[in-house]
Amino acid sequence: MGQKGRTGHRWWARGQRPRGLCDQRHDWTYLDATVRPATGEGFALVLPVVSTTATSVFLEHLAATLAPDVHAVLVIDQAGWHGSRQLRVSNNVILIQLPPYAPELNPVERVWLHLRERFLSHRLLNSNAAIVDACCQA
Repeated sequence: MGQKGRTGHRWWARGQRPRGLCDQRHDWTYLDATVRPATGEGFALVLPVVSTTATSVFLEHLAATLAPDVHAVLVIDQAGWHGSRQLRVSNNVILIQLPPYAPELNPVERVWLHLRERFLSHRLLNSNAAIVDACCQA
């Protein structure tokens, strides 16, 4: 998520463009999240980078929130940091990788779309702290 994000969609008169703010700066932060489909429960961390280390931190915090007798199965894409040999995965977390080029199979993609369209699009955020706050509120 960031200042140069996707604009989303709006209903507007045909042949005209809706008015809106445009930000030419580039500042980003990253939202890692899991969602339990049956209940809608979720866990998320807002992180400054995407990397093997950041993913390991996310998995460590996720594992700490689980009850001792619970195992989590995470569906992940094949991003380089998701499949790294240096990735630290707890014993109560199992990673299942999707086939390449198949984002439509990843259930959390619908969550990203919802957050972008409802909470994070059409906004002018002044700083990285404002981006982090917007992600946390969404």
